[in-house]
Amino acid sequence: MAAAAGVPGALGTLRAGRARLVAAYCAGIGPGWRLPGSWTGLPVGPAIWARGWTPAAGGAAWRRGYSSEAKTEDELRVRYLEEENRGIVVLGINRAYAKNSLSKNLVKMLSKAVDALKSDKKVRTIIVRSEVPGIFCAGADLKERVKMHSSEVGPFVSKLRAVINEIANLPVPTIAAIDGLALGGGLELALACDIRVAASSAKMGLVETKLAIIPGGVTHENTEKIYKKIEPFEKNYQIETGKIKQGL
Repeated sequence: MAAAAGVPGALGTLRAGRARLVAAYCAGIGPGWRLPGSWTGLPVGPAIWARGWTPAAGGAAWRRGYSSEAKTEDELRVRYLEEENRGIVVLGINRAYAKNSLSKNLVKMLSKAVDALKSDKKVRTIIVRSEVPGIFCAGADLKERVKMHSSEVGPFVSKLRAVINEIANLPVPTIAAIDGLALGGGLELALACDIRVAASSAKMGLVETKLAIIPGGVTHENTEKIYKKIEPFEKNYQIETGKIKQGL
């Protein structure tokens, strides 16, 4: 990510190494993990959780949080890091009971969060992570999808594609911190990010191809942009076999 470090207003403002260290912590790699060079595990520092209406840094403004329609938990947590990590925003997926699968509600919240962040000039880096140990994202919520009326499926898929493409087109560097399973739409969500930091527990795959389903989280015009991040052999292997890839 050396090139991004020289981009005004991008990782150069925060230092690329620190942003990747934060992502490593988010992926659950822990303090023993080491980046190339002298960087080692460091505390990520304090943060502000945007849940409901909460004061932003300095108390001069307010940020809108995006909480689940379910009363039991927040499905998406928006975290604004402070001090030396100021400018890093962490999007935490939190649907433990559904293995962080992408429901209509979660996709809606992701869309709202991304829409707000892309126009926030104070945001320098965005990290997408899981709040649930051992699972990044299991893809689309198939249990919910089975219950959808046929007229709902098309709009849902279109919305999911739009969110993934919006993440791919964000004006700031994005990092996917992968801990555990990243399957189907979950892997496509990770691929939409500029950088992927994976724990040894990470397992990635486009398992929907085993059901003769073409990976559909991205539109045709953005397929090349996202999938060029994978070596051609790996891309074909994932799509044609549907097998799960183990993290390093």
